Amino acid sequence: MRAERLIVCLFAAAFLAGCASRPINERIDQVDPMAGYRPHLLITKIPNNDHSTLFVLSFSGGGTRAAAFSYGVLEELRRTEIEVDGQRRRLIDEVDVITGVSGGSFTALAYALYGDRLFDEYEERFLKRDVQGALVGRAFNPVNWRKYIGGTAGRSELAAEYYDEILFENATFADLLKKPGPVAIATGTDLSTGSRLAFFQNDFDLLCSDLNKVHLSRAAATSSAVPVVLSPVTFNNYGGTCGYRYPPWVAEVDDPKTRVRPSGRAVQRYHDMQRFQNSAERPYIHLVDGGVSDNIGVRGVLEAIEELAASAKFRGEVGFGQYHRIVLLVVDSHSSPKTDWDRKERPPGMVVQLLQSAGVPIERYSFETVETMKDIAEIWKWRRELQVDELRLQGMSKAEAEAQVPEVSLQVLNVSFSQIKDPEQRAYLMNLPTSFVLKPEEVDRLREAAGETMRQSLGYGKVVREFGGTLED
Repeated sequence: MRAERLIVCLFAAAFLAGCASRPINERIDQVDPMAGYRPHLLITKIPNNDHSTLFVLSFSGGGTRAAAFSYGVLEELRRTEIEVDGQRRRLIDEVDVITGVSGGSFTALAYALYGDRLFDEYEERFLKRDVQGALVGRAFNPVNWRKYIGGTAGRSELAAEYYDEILFENATFADLLKKPGPVAIATGTDLSTGSRLAFFQNDFDLLCSDLNKVHLSRAAATSSAVPVVLSPVTFNNYGGTCGYRYPPWVAEVDDPKTRVRPSGRAVQRYHDMQRFQNSAERPYIHLVDGGVSDNIGVRGVLEAIEELAASAKFRGEVGFGQYHRIVLLVVDSHSSPKTDWDRKERPPGMVVQLLQSAGVPIERYSFETVETMKDIAEIWKWRRELQVDELRLQGMSKAEAEAQVPEVSLQVLNVSFSQIKDPEQRAYLMNLPTSFVLKPEEVDRLREAAGETMRQSLGYGKVVREFGGTLED
């Protein structure tokens, strides 16, 4: 397996390469909730966009396999024409937010940076490049040993330098503030607590740090820092020193006696936020692959829904009242290589066990997360129907009752290998490795499979028709 060879090579490189001084994230003295890379500030500035719909893409992890499959989704959204307010547009222009972890974070961040230019350059710059081989080569290069000895940086910082050279061009999150496209949010996992830390200013407020100065390459390196294979990415924590105020939903879930339900995930997130604020005991935050805590990038969306439901004040602060529909398109690049382990008495070797023990629970949790989102969509419908029925019992007409209870629909779509109808094609993609190198034909088949799966999806077709569009054959 190519993934196994990567682990073996980088284990060796770990002993050869030391550490150098890492980039230092800058402190902020005072939180400014009206500035910085914040979704609720940026979404309203997206041109040619229906602001009554919140359209979120979620790109899973999975190395180049995930990067290519999610890129194929963007290509299909770009090909799909719709009609909004009597004007012909592309469905990709309706996308407001893209969350990404690990391999998916590269596509999310690169599209936010490049826009349509991505479709001319991404394959050559990243997808069809031997990124894995280049990283291993740099780790073994004696020139880099001298550079990475005696400090606090590691192999992931070396990777971030390479990502800047081939893809991100030293861009920072401040550069994204000037872009007209969707907000891209990569995620890392706190090695100590398992908490998520997302690369948007709301989360960096917890560290009292300025996200504007952080390079996109460092966010991508963090989100793809597979434990053991790559080193954690370290950030200075200044939390508790900049006048940070918890969002209004915290007051609604903090007291167990008066807690709004359901809010279990929101309560857990509040506890995570408290730990980030404790810089006296945690002056450094070590982050690894975002897929460890959320391999499909949906956990943050799930928590946000609970937080919005808990607090009307919070909904007002982020402008949630403008939305009548939320569309969440989950792009899951989970693979399931065929094995013969269960036919043999002797178990697989150590490296294979390491990969399997990390991947299986993550994928099971990912499946449950998507299903939970679908369940929430049905609960929203049911609750509105109950509220309308109660008002009608009080004497209102159906039209009056429905006007009193505005509808906010939640549509959850899933694009994954398991939905591919052709068994041969499905097996082929399921057996692709989790690595940062694929053959050009493998990349092309992933892209084509993404578009074909979307066109065959009844849920996706419904969304396109609701936007006044039609699907190509």
